Amino acid sequence: MKELFVWVTTRRIKPGTLEEFERAWRPDPYPQALRYAYAYWTEDGQEITGVSFWDNQEACDSWRTSEAETRRHEAMAPYVVEEREGFYRGRELAAPAP
Repeated sequence: MKELFVWVTTRRIKPGTLEEFERAWRPDPYPQALRYAYAYWTEDGQEITGVSFWDNQEACDSWRTSEAETRRHEAMAPYVVEEREGFYRGRELAAPAP
């Protein structure tokens, strides 16, 4: 099975700021080595978990230290109360056929 490289970030944001946060969250430019990105949020819209899949850890690390990511992080800052992140390696778990 193909190994995946995943960056997960969970942020608590200020109440009522989900729309503004989402606009600031979108990367510009879009990282070339980023294959997939998903965002999941709680029903109250105050906690968002971003999950991104990368070609390799070096590509993710390069993005995380880039000027574009610094600008994106600064744009999100006014809405963020708390932030946690981690980089993981993993594989798809094949679910049994129904």
